[in-house]
Amino acid sequence: MPVSLIILGVVVVILVLMYNSLVSKKNQVVNIFASVDTQLKKRYDLIPNLVAAVSKYMEHEKSLLTEVTKLRAEANKPNISDEQKIKLDAKVSSALGSIMIAVENYPDLKANENVMHLQGTLNEIEEQISAARRAYNQAVTDYNNALEMIPTNFMATAMNYTKKEVFEISEGERKNINVKELFNS
Repeated sequence: MPVSLIILGVVVVILVLMYNSLVSKKNQVVNIFASVDTQLKKRYDLIPNLVAAVSKYMEHEKSLLTEVTKLRAEANKPNISDEQKIKLDAKVSSALGSIMIAVENYPDLKANENVMHLQGTLNEIEEQISAARRAYNQAVTDYNNALEMIPTNFMATAMNYTKKEVFEISEGERKNINVKELFNS
């Protein structure tokens, strides 16, 4: 068997392995994003119940409740891109956090069993979303690394693969919380 044929065979095997690796990483990102999407859907399905339960108590926060409802409607639109979902998720997370803080100012609301159950369910879903985001970010990092590292970057360019965005928290969520202010309110 000629050496050139052996070399050609090795090159073909390497190209096939790189191709399969890139396809696998891309599909893993898609699959894990679907898991994140499922958790977000659970959250969005819970929002109308939460809004309905707290709206009669929280007249002063009506604009906040309206904003959460509007964001939920946007997130449930068909054909929304992954990047748009990531941005909406950050806005919804912030708005829901504000509602949970506002609940603390209403003793009757805190005592309401339905609200407490919804709050517990929302906390559980938020933890699941957080875990799904971590898995997604790891898959995206692996995928993006493969797009940038030699030799798979050549194959990725030929396949027109592009970098994916990771879930990041907003600038406002990165600020330190003034605990003293929370206890004084």
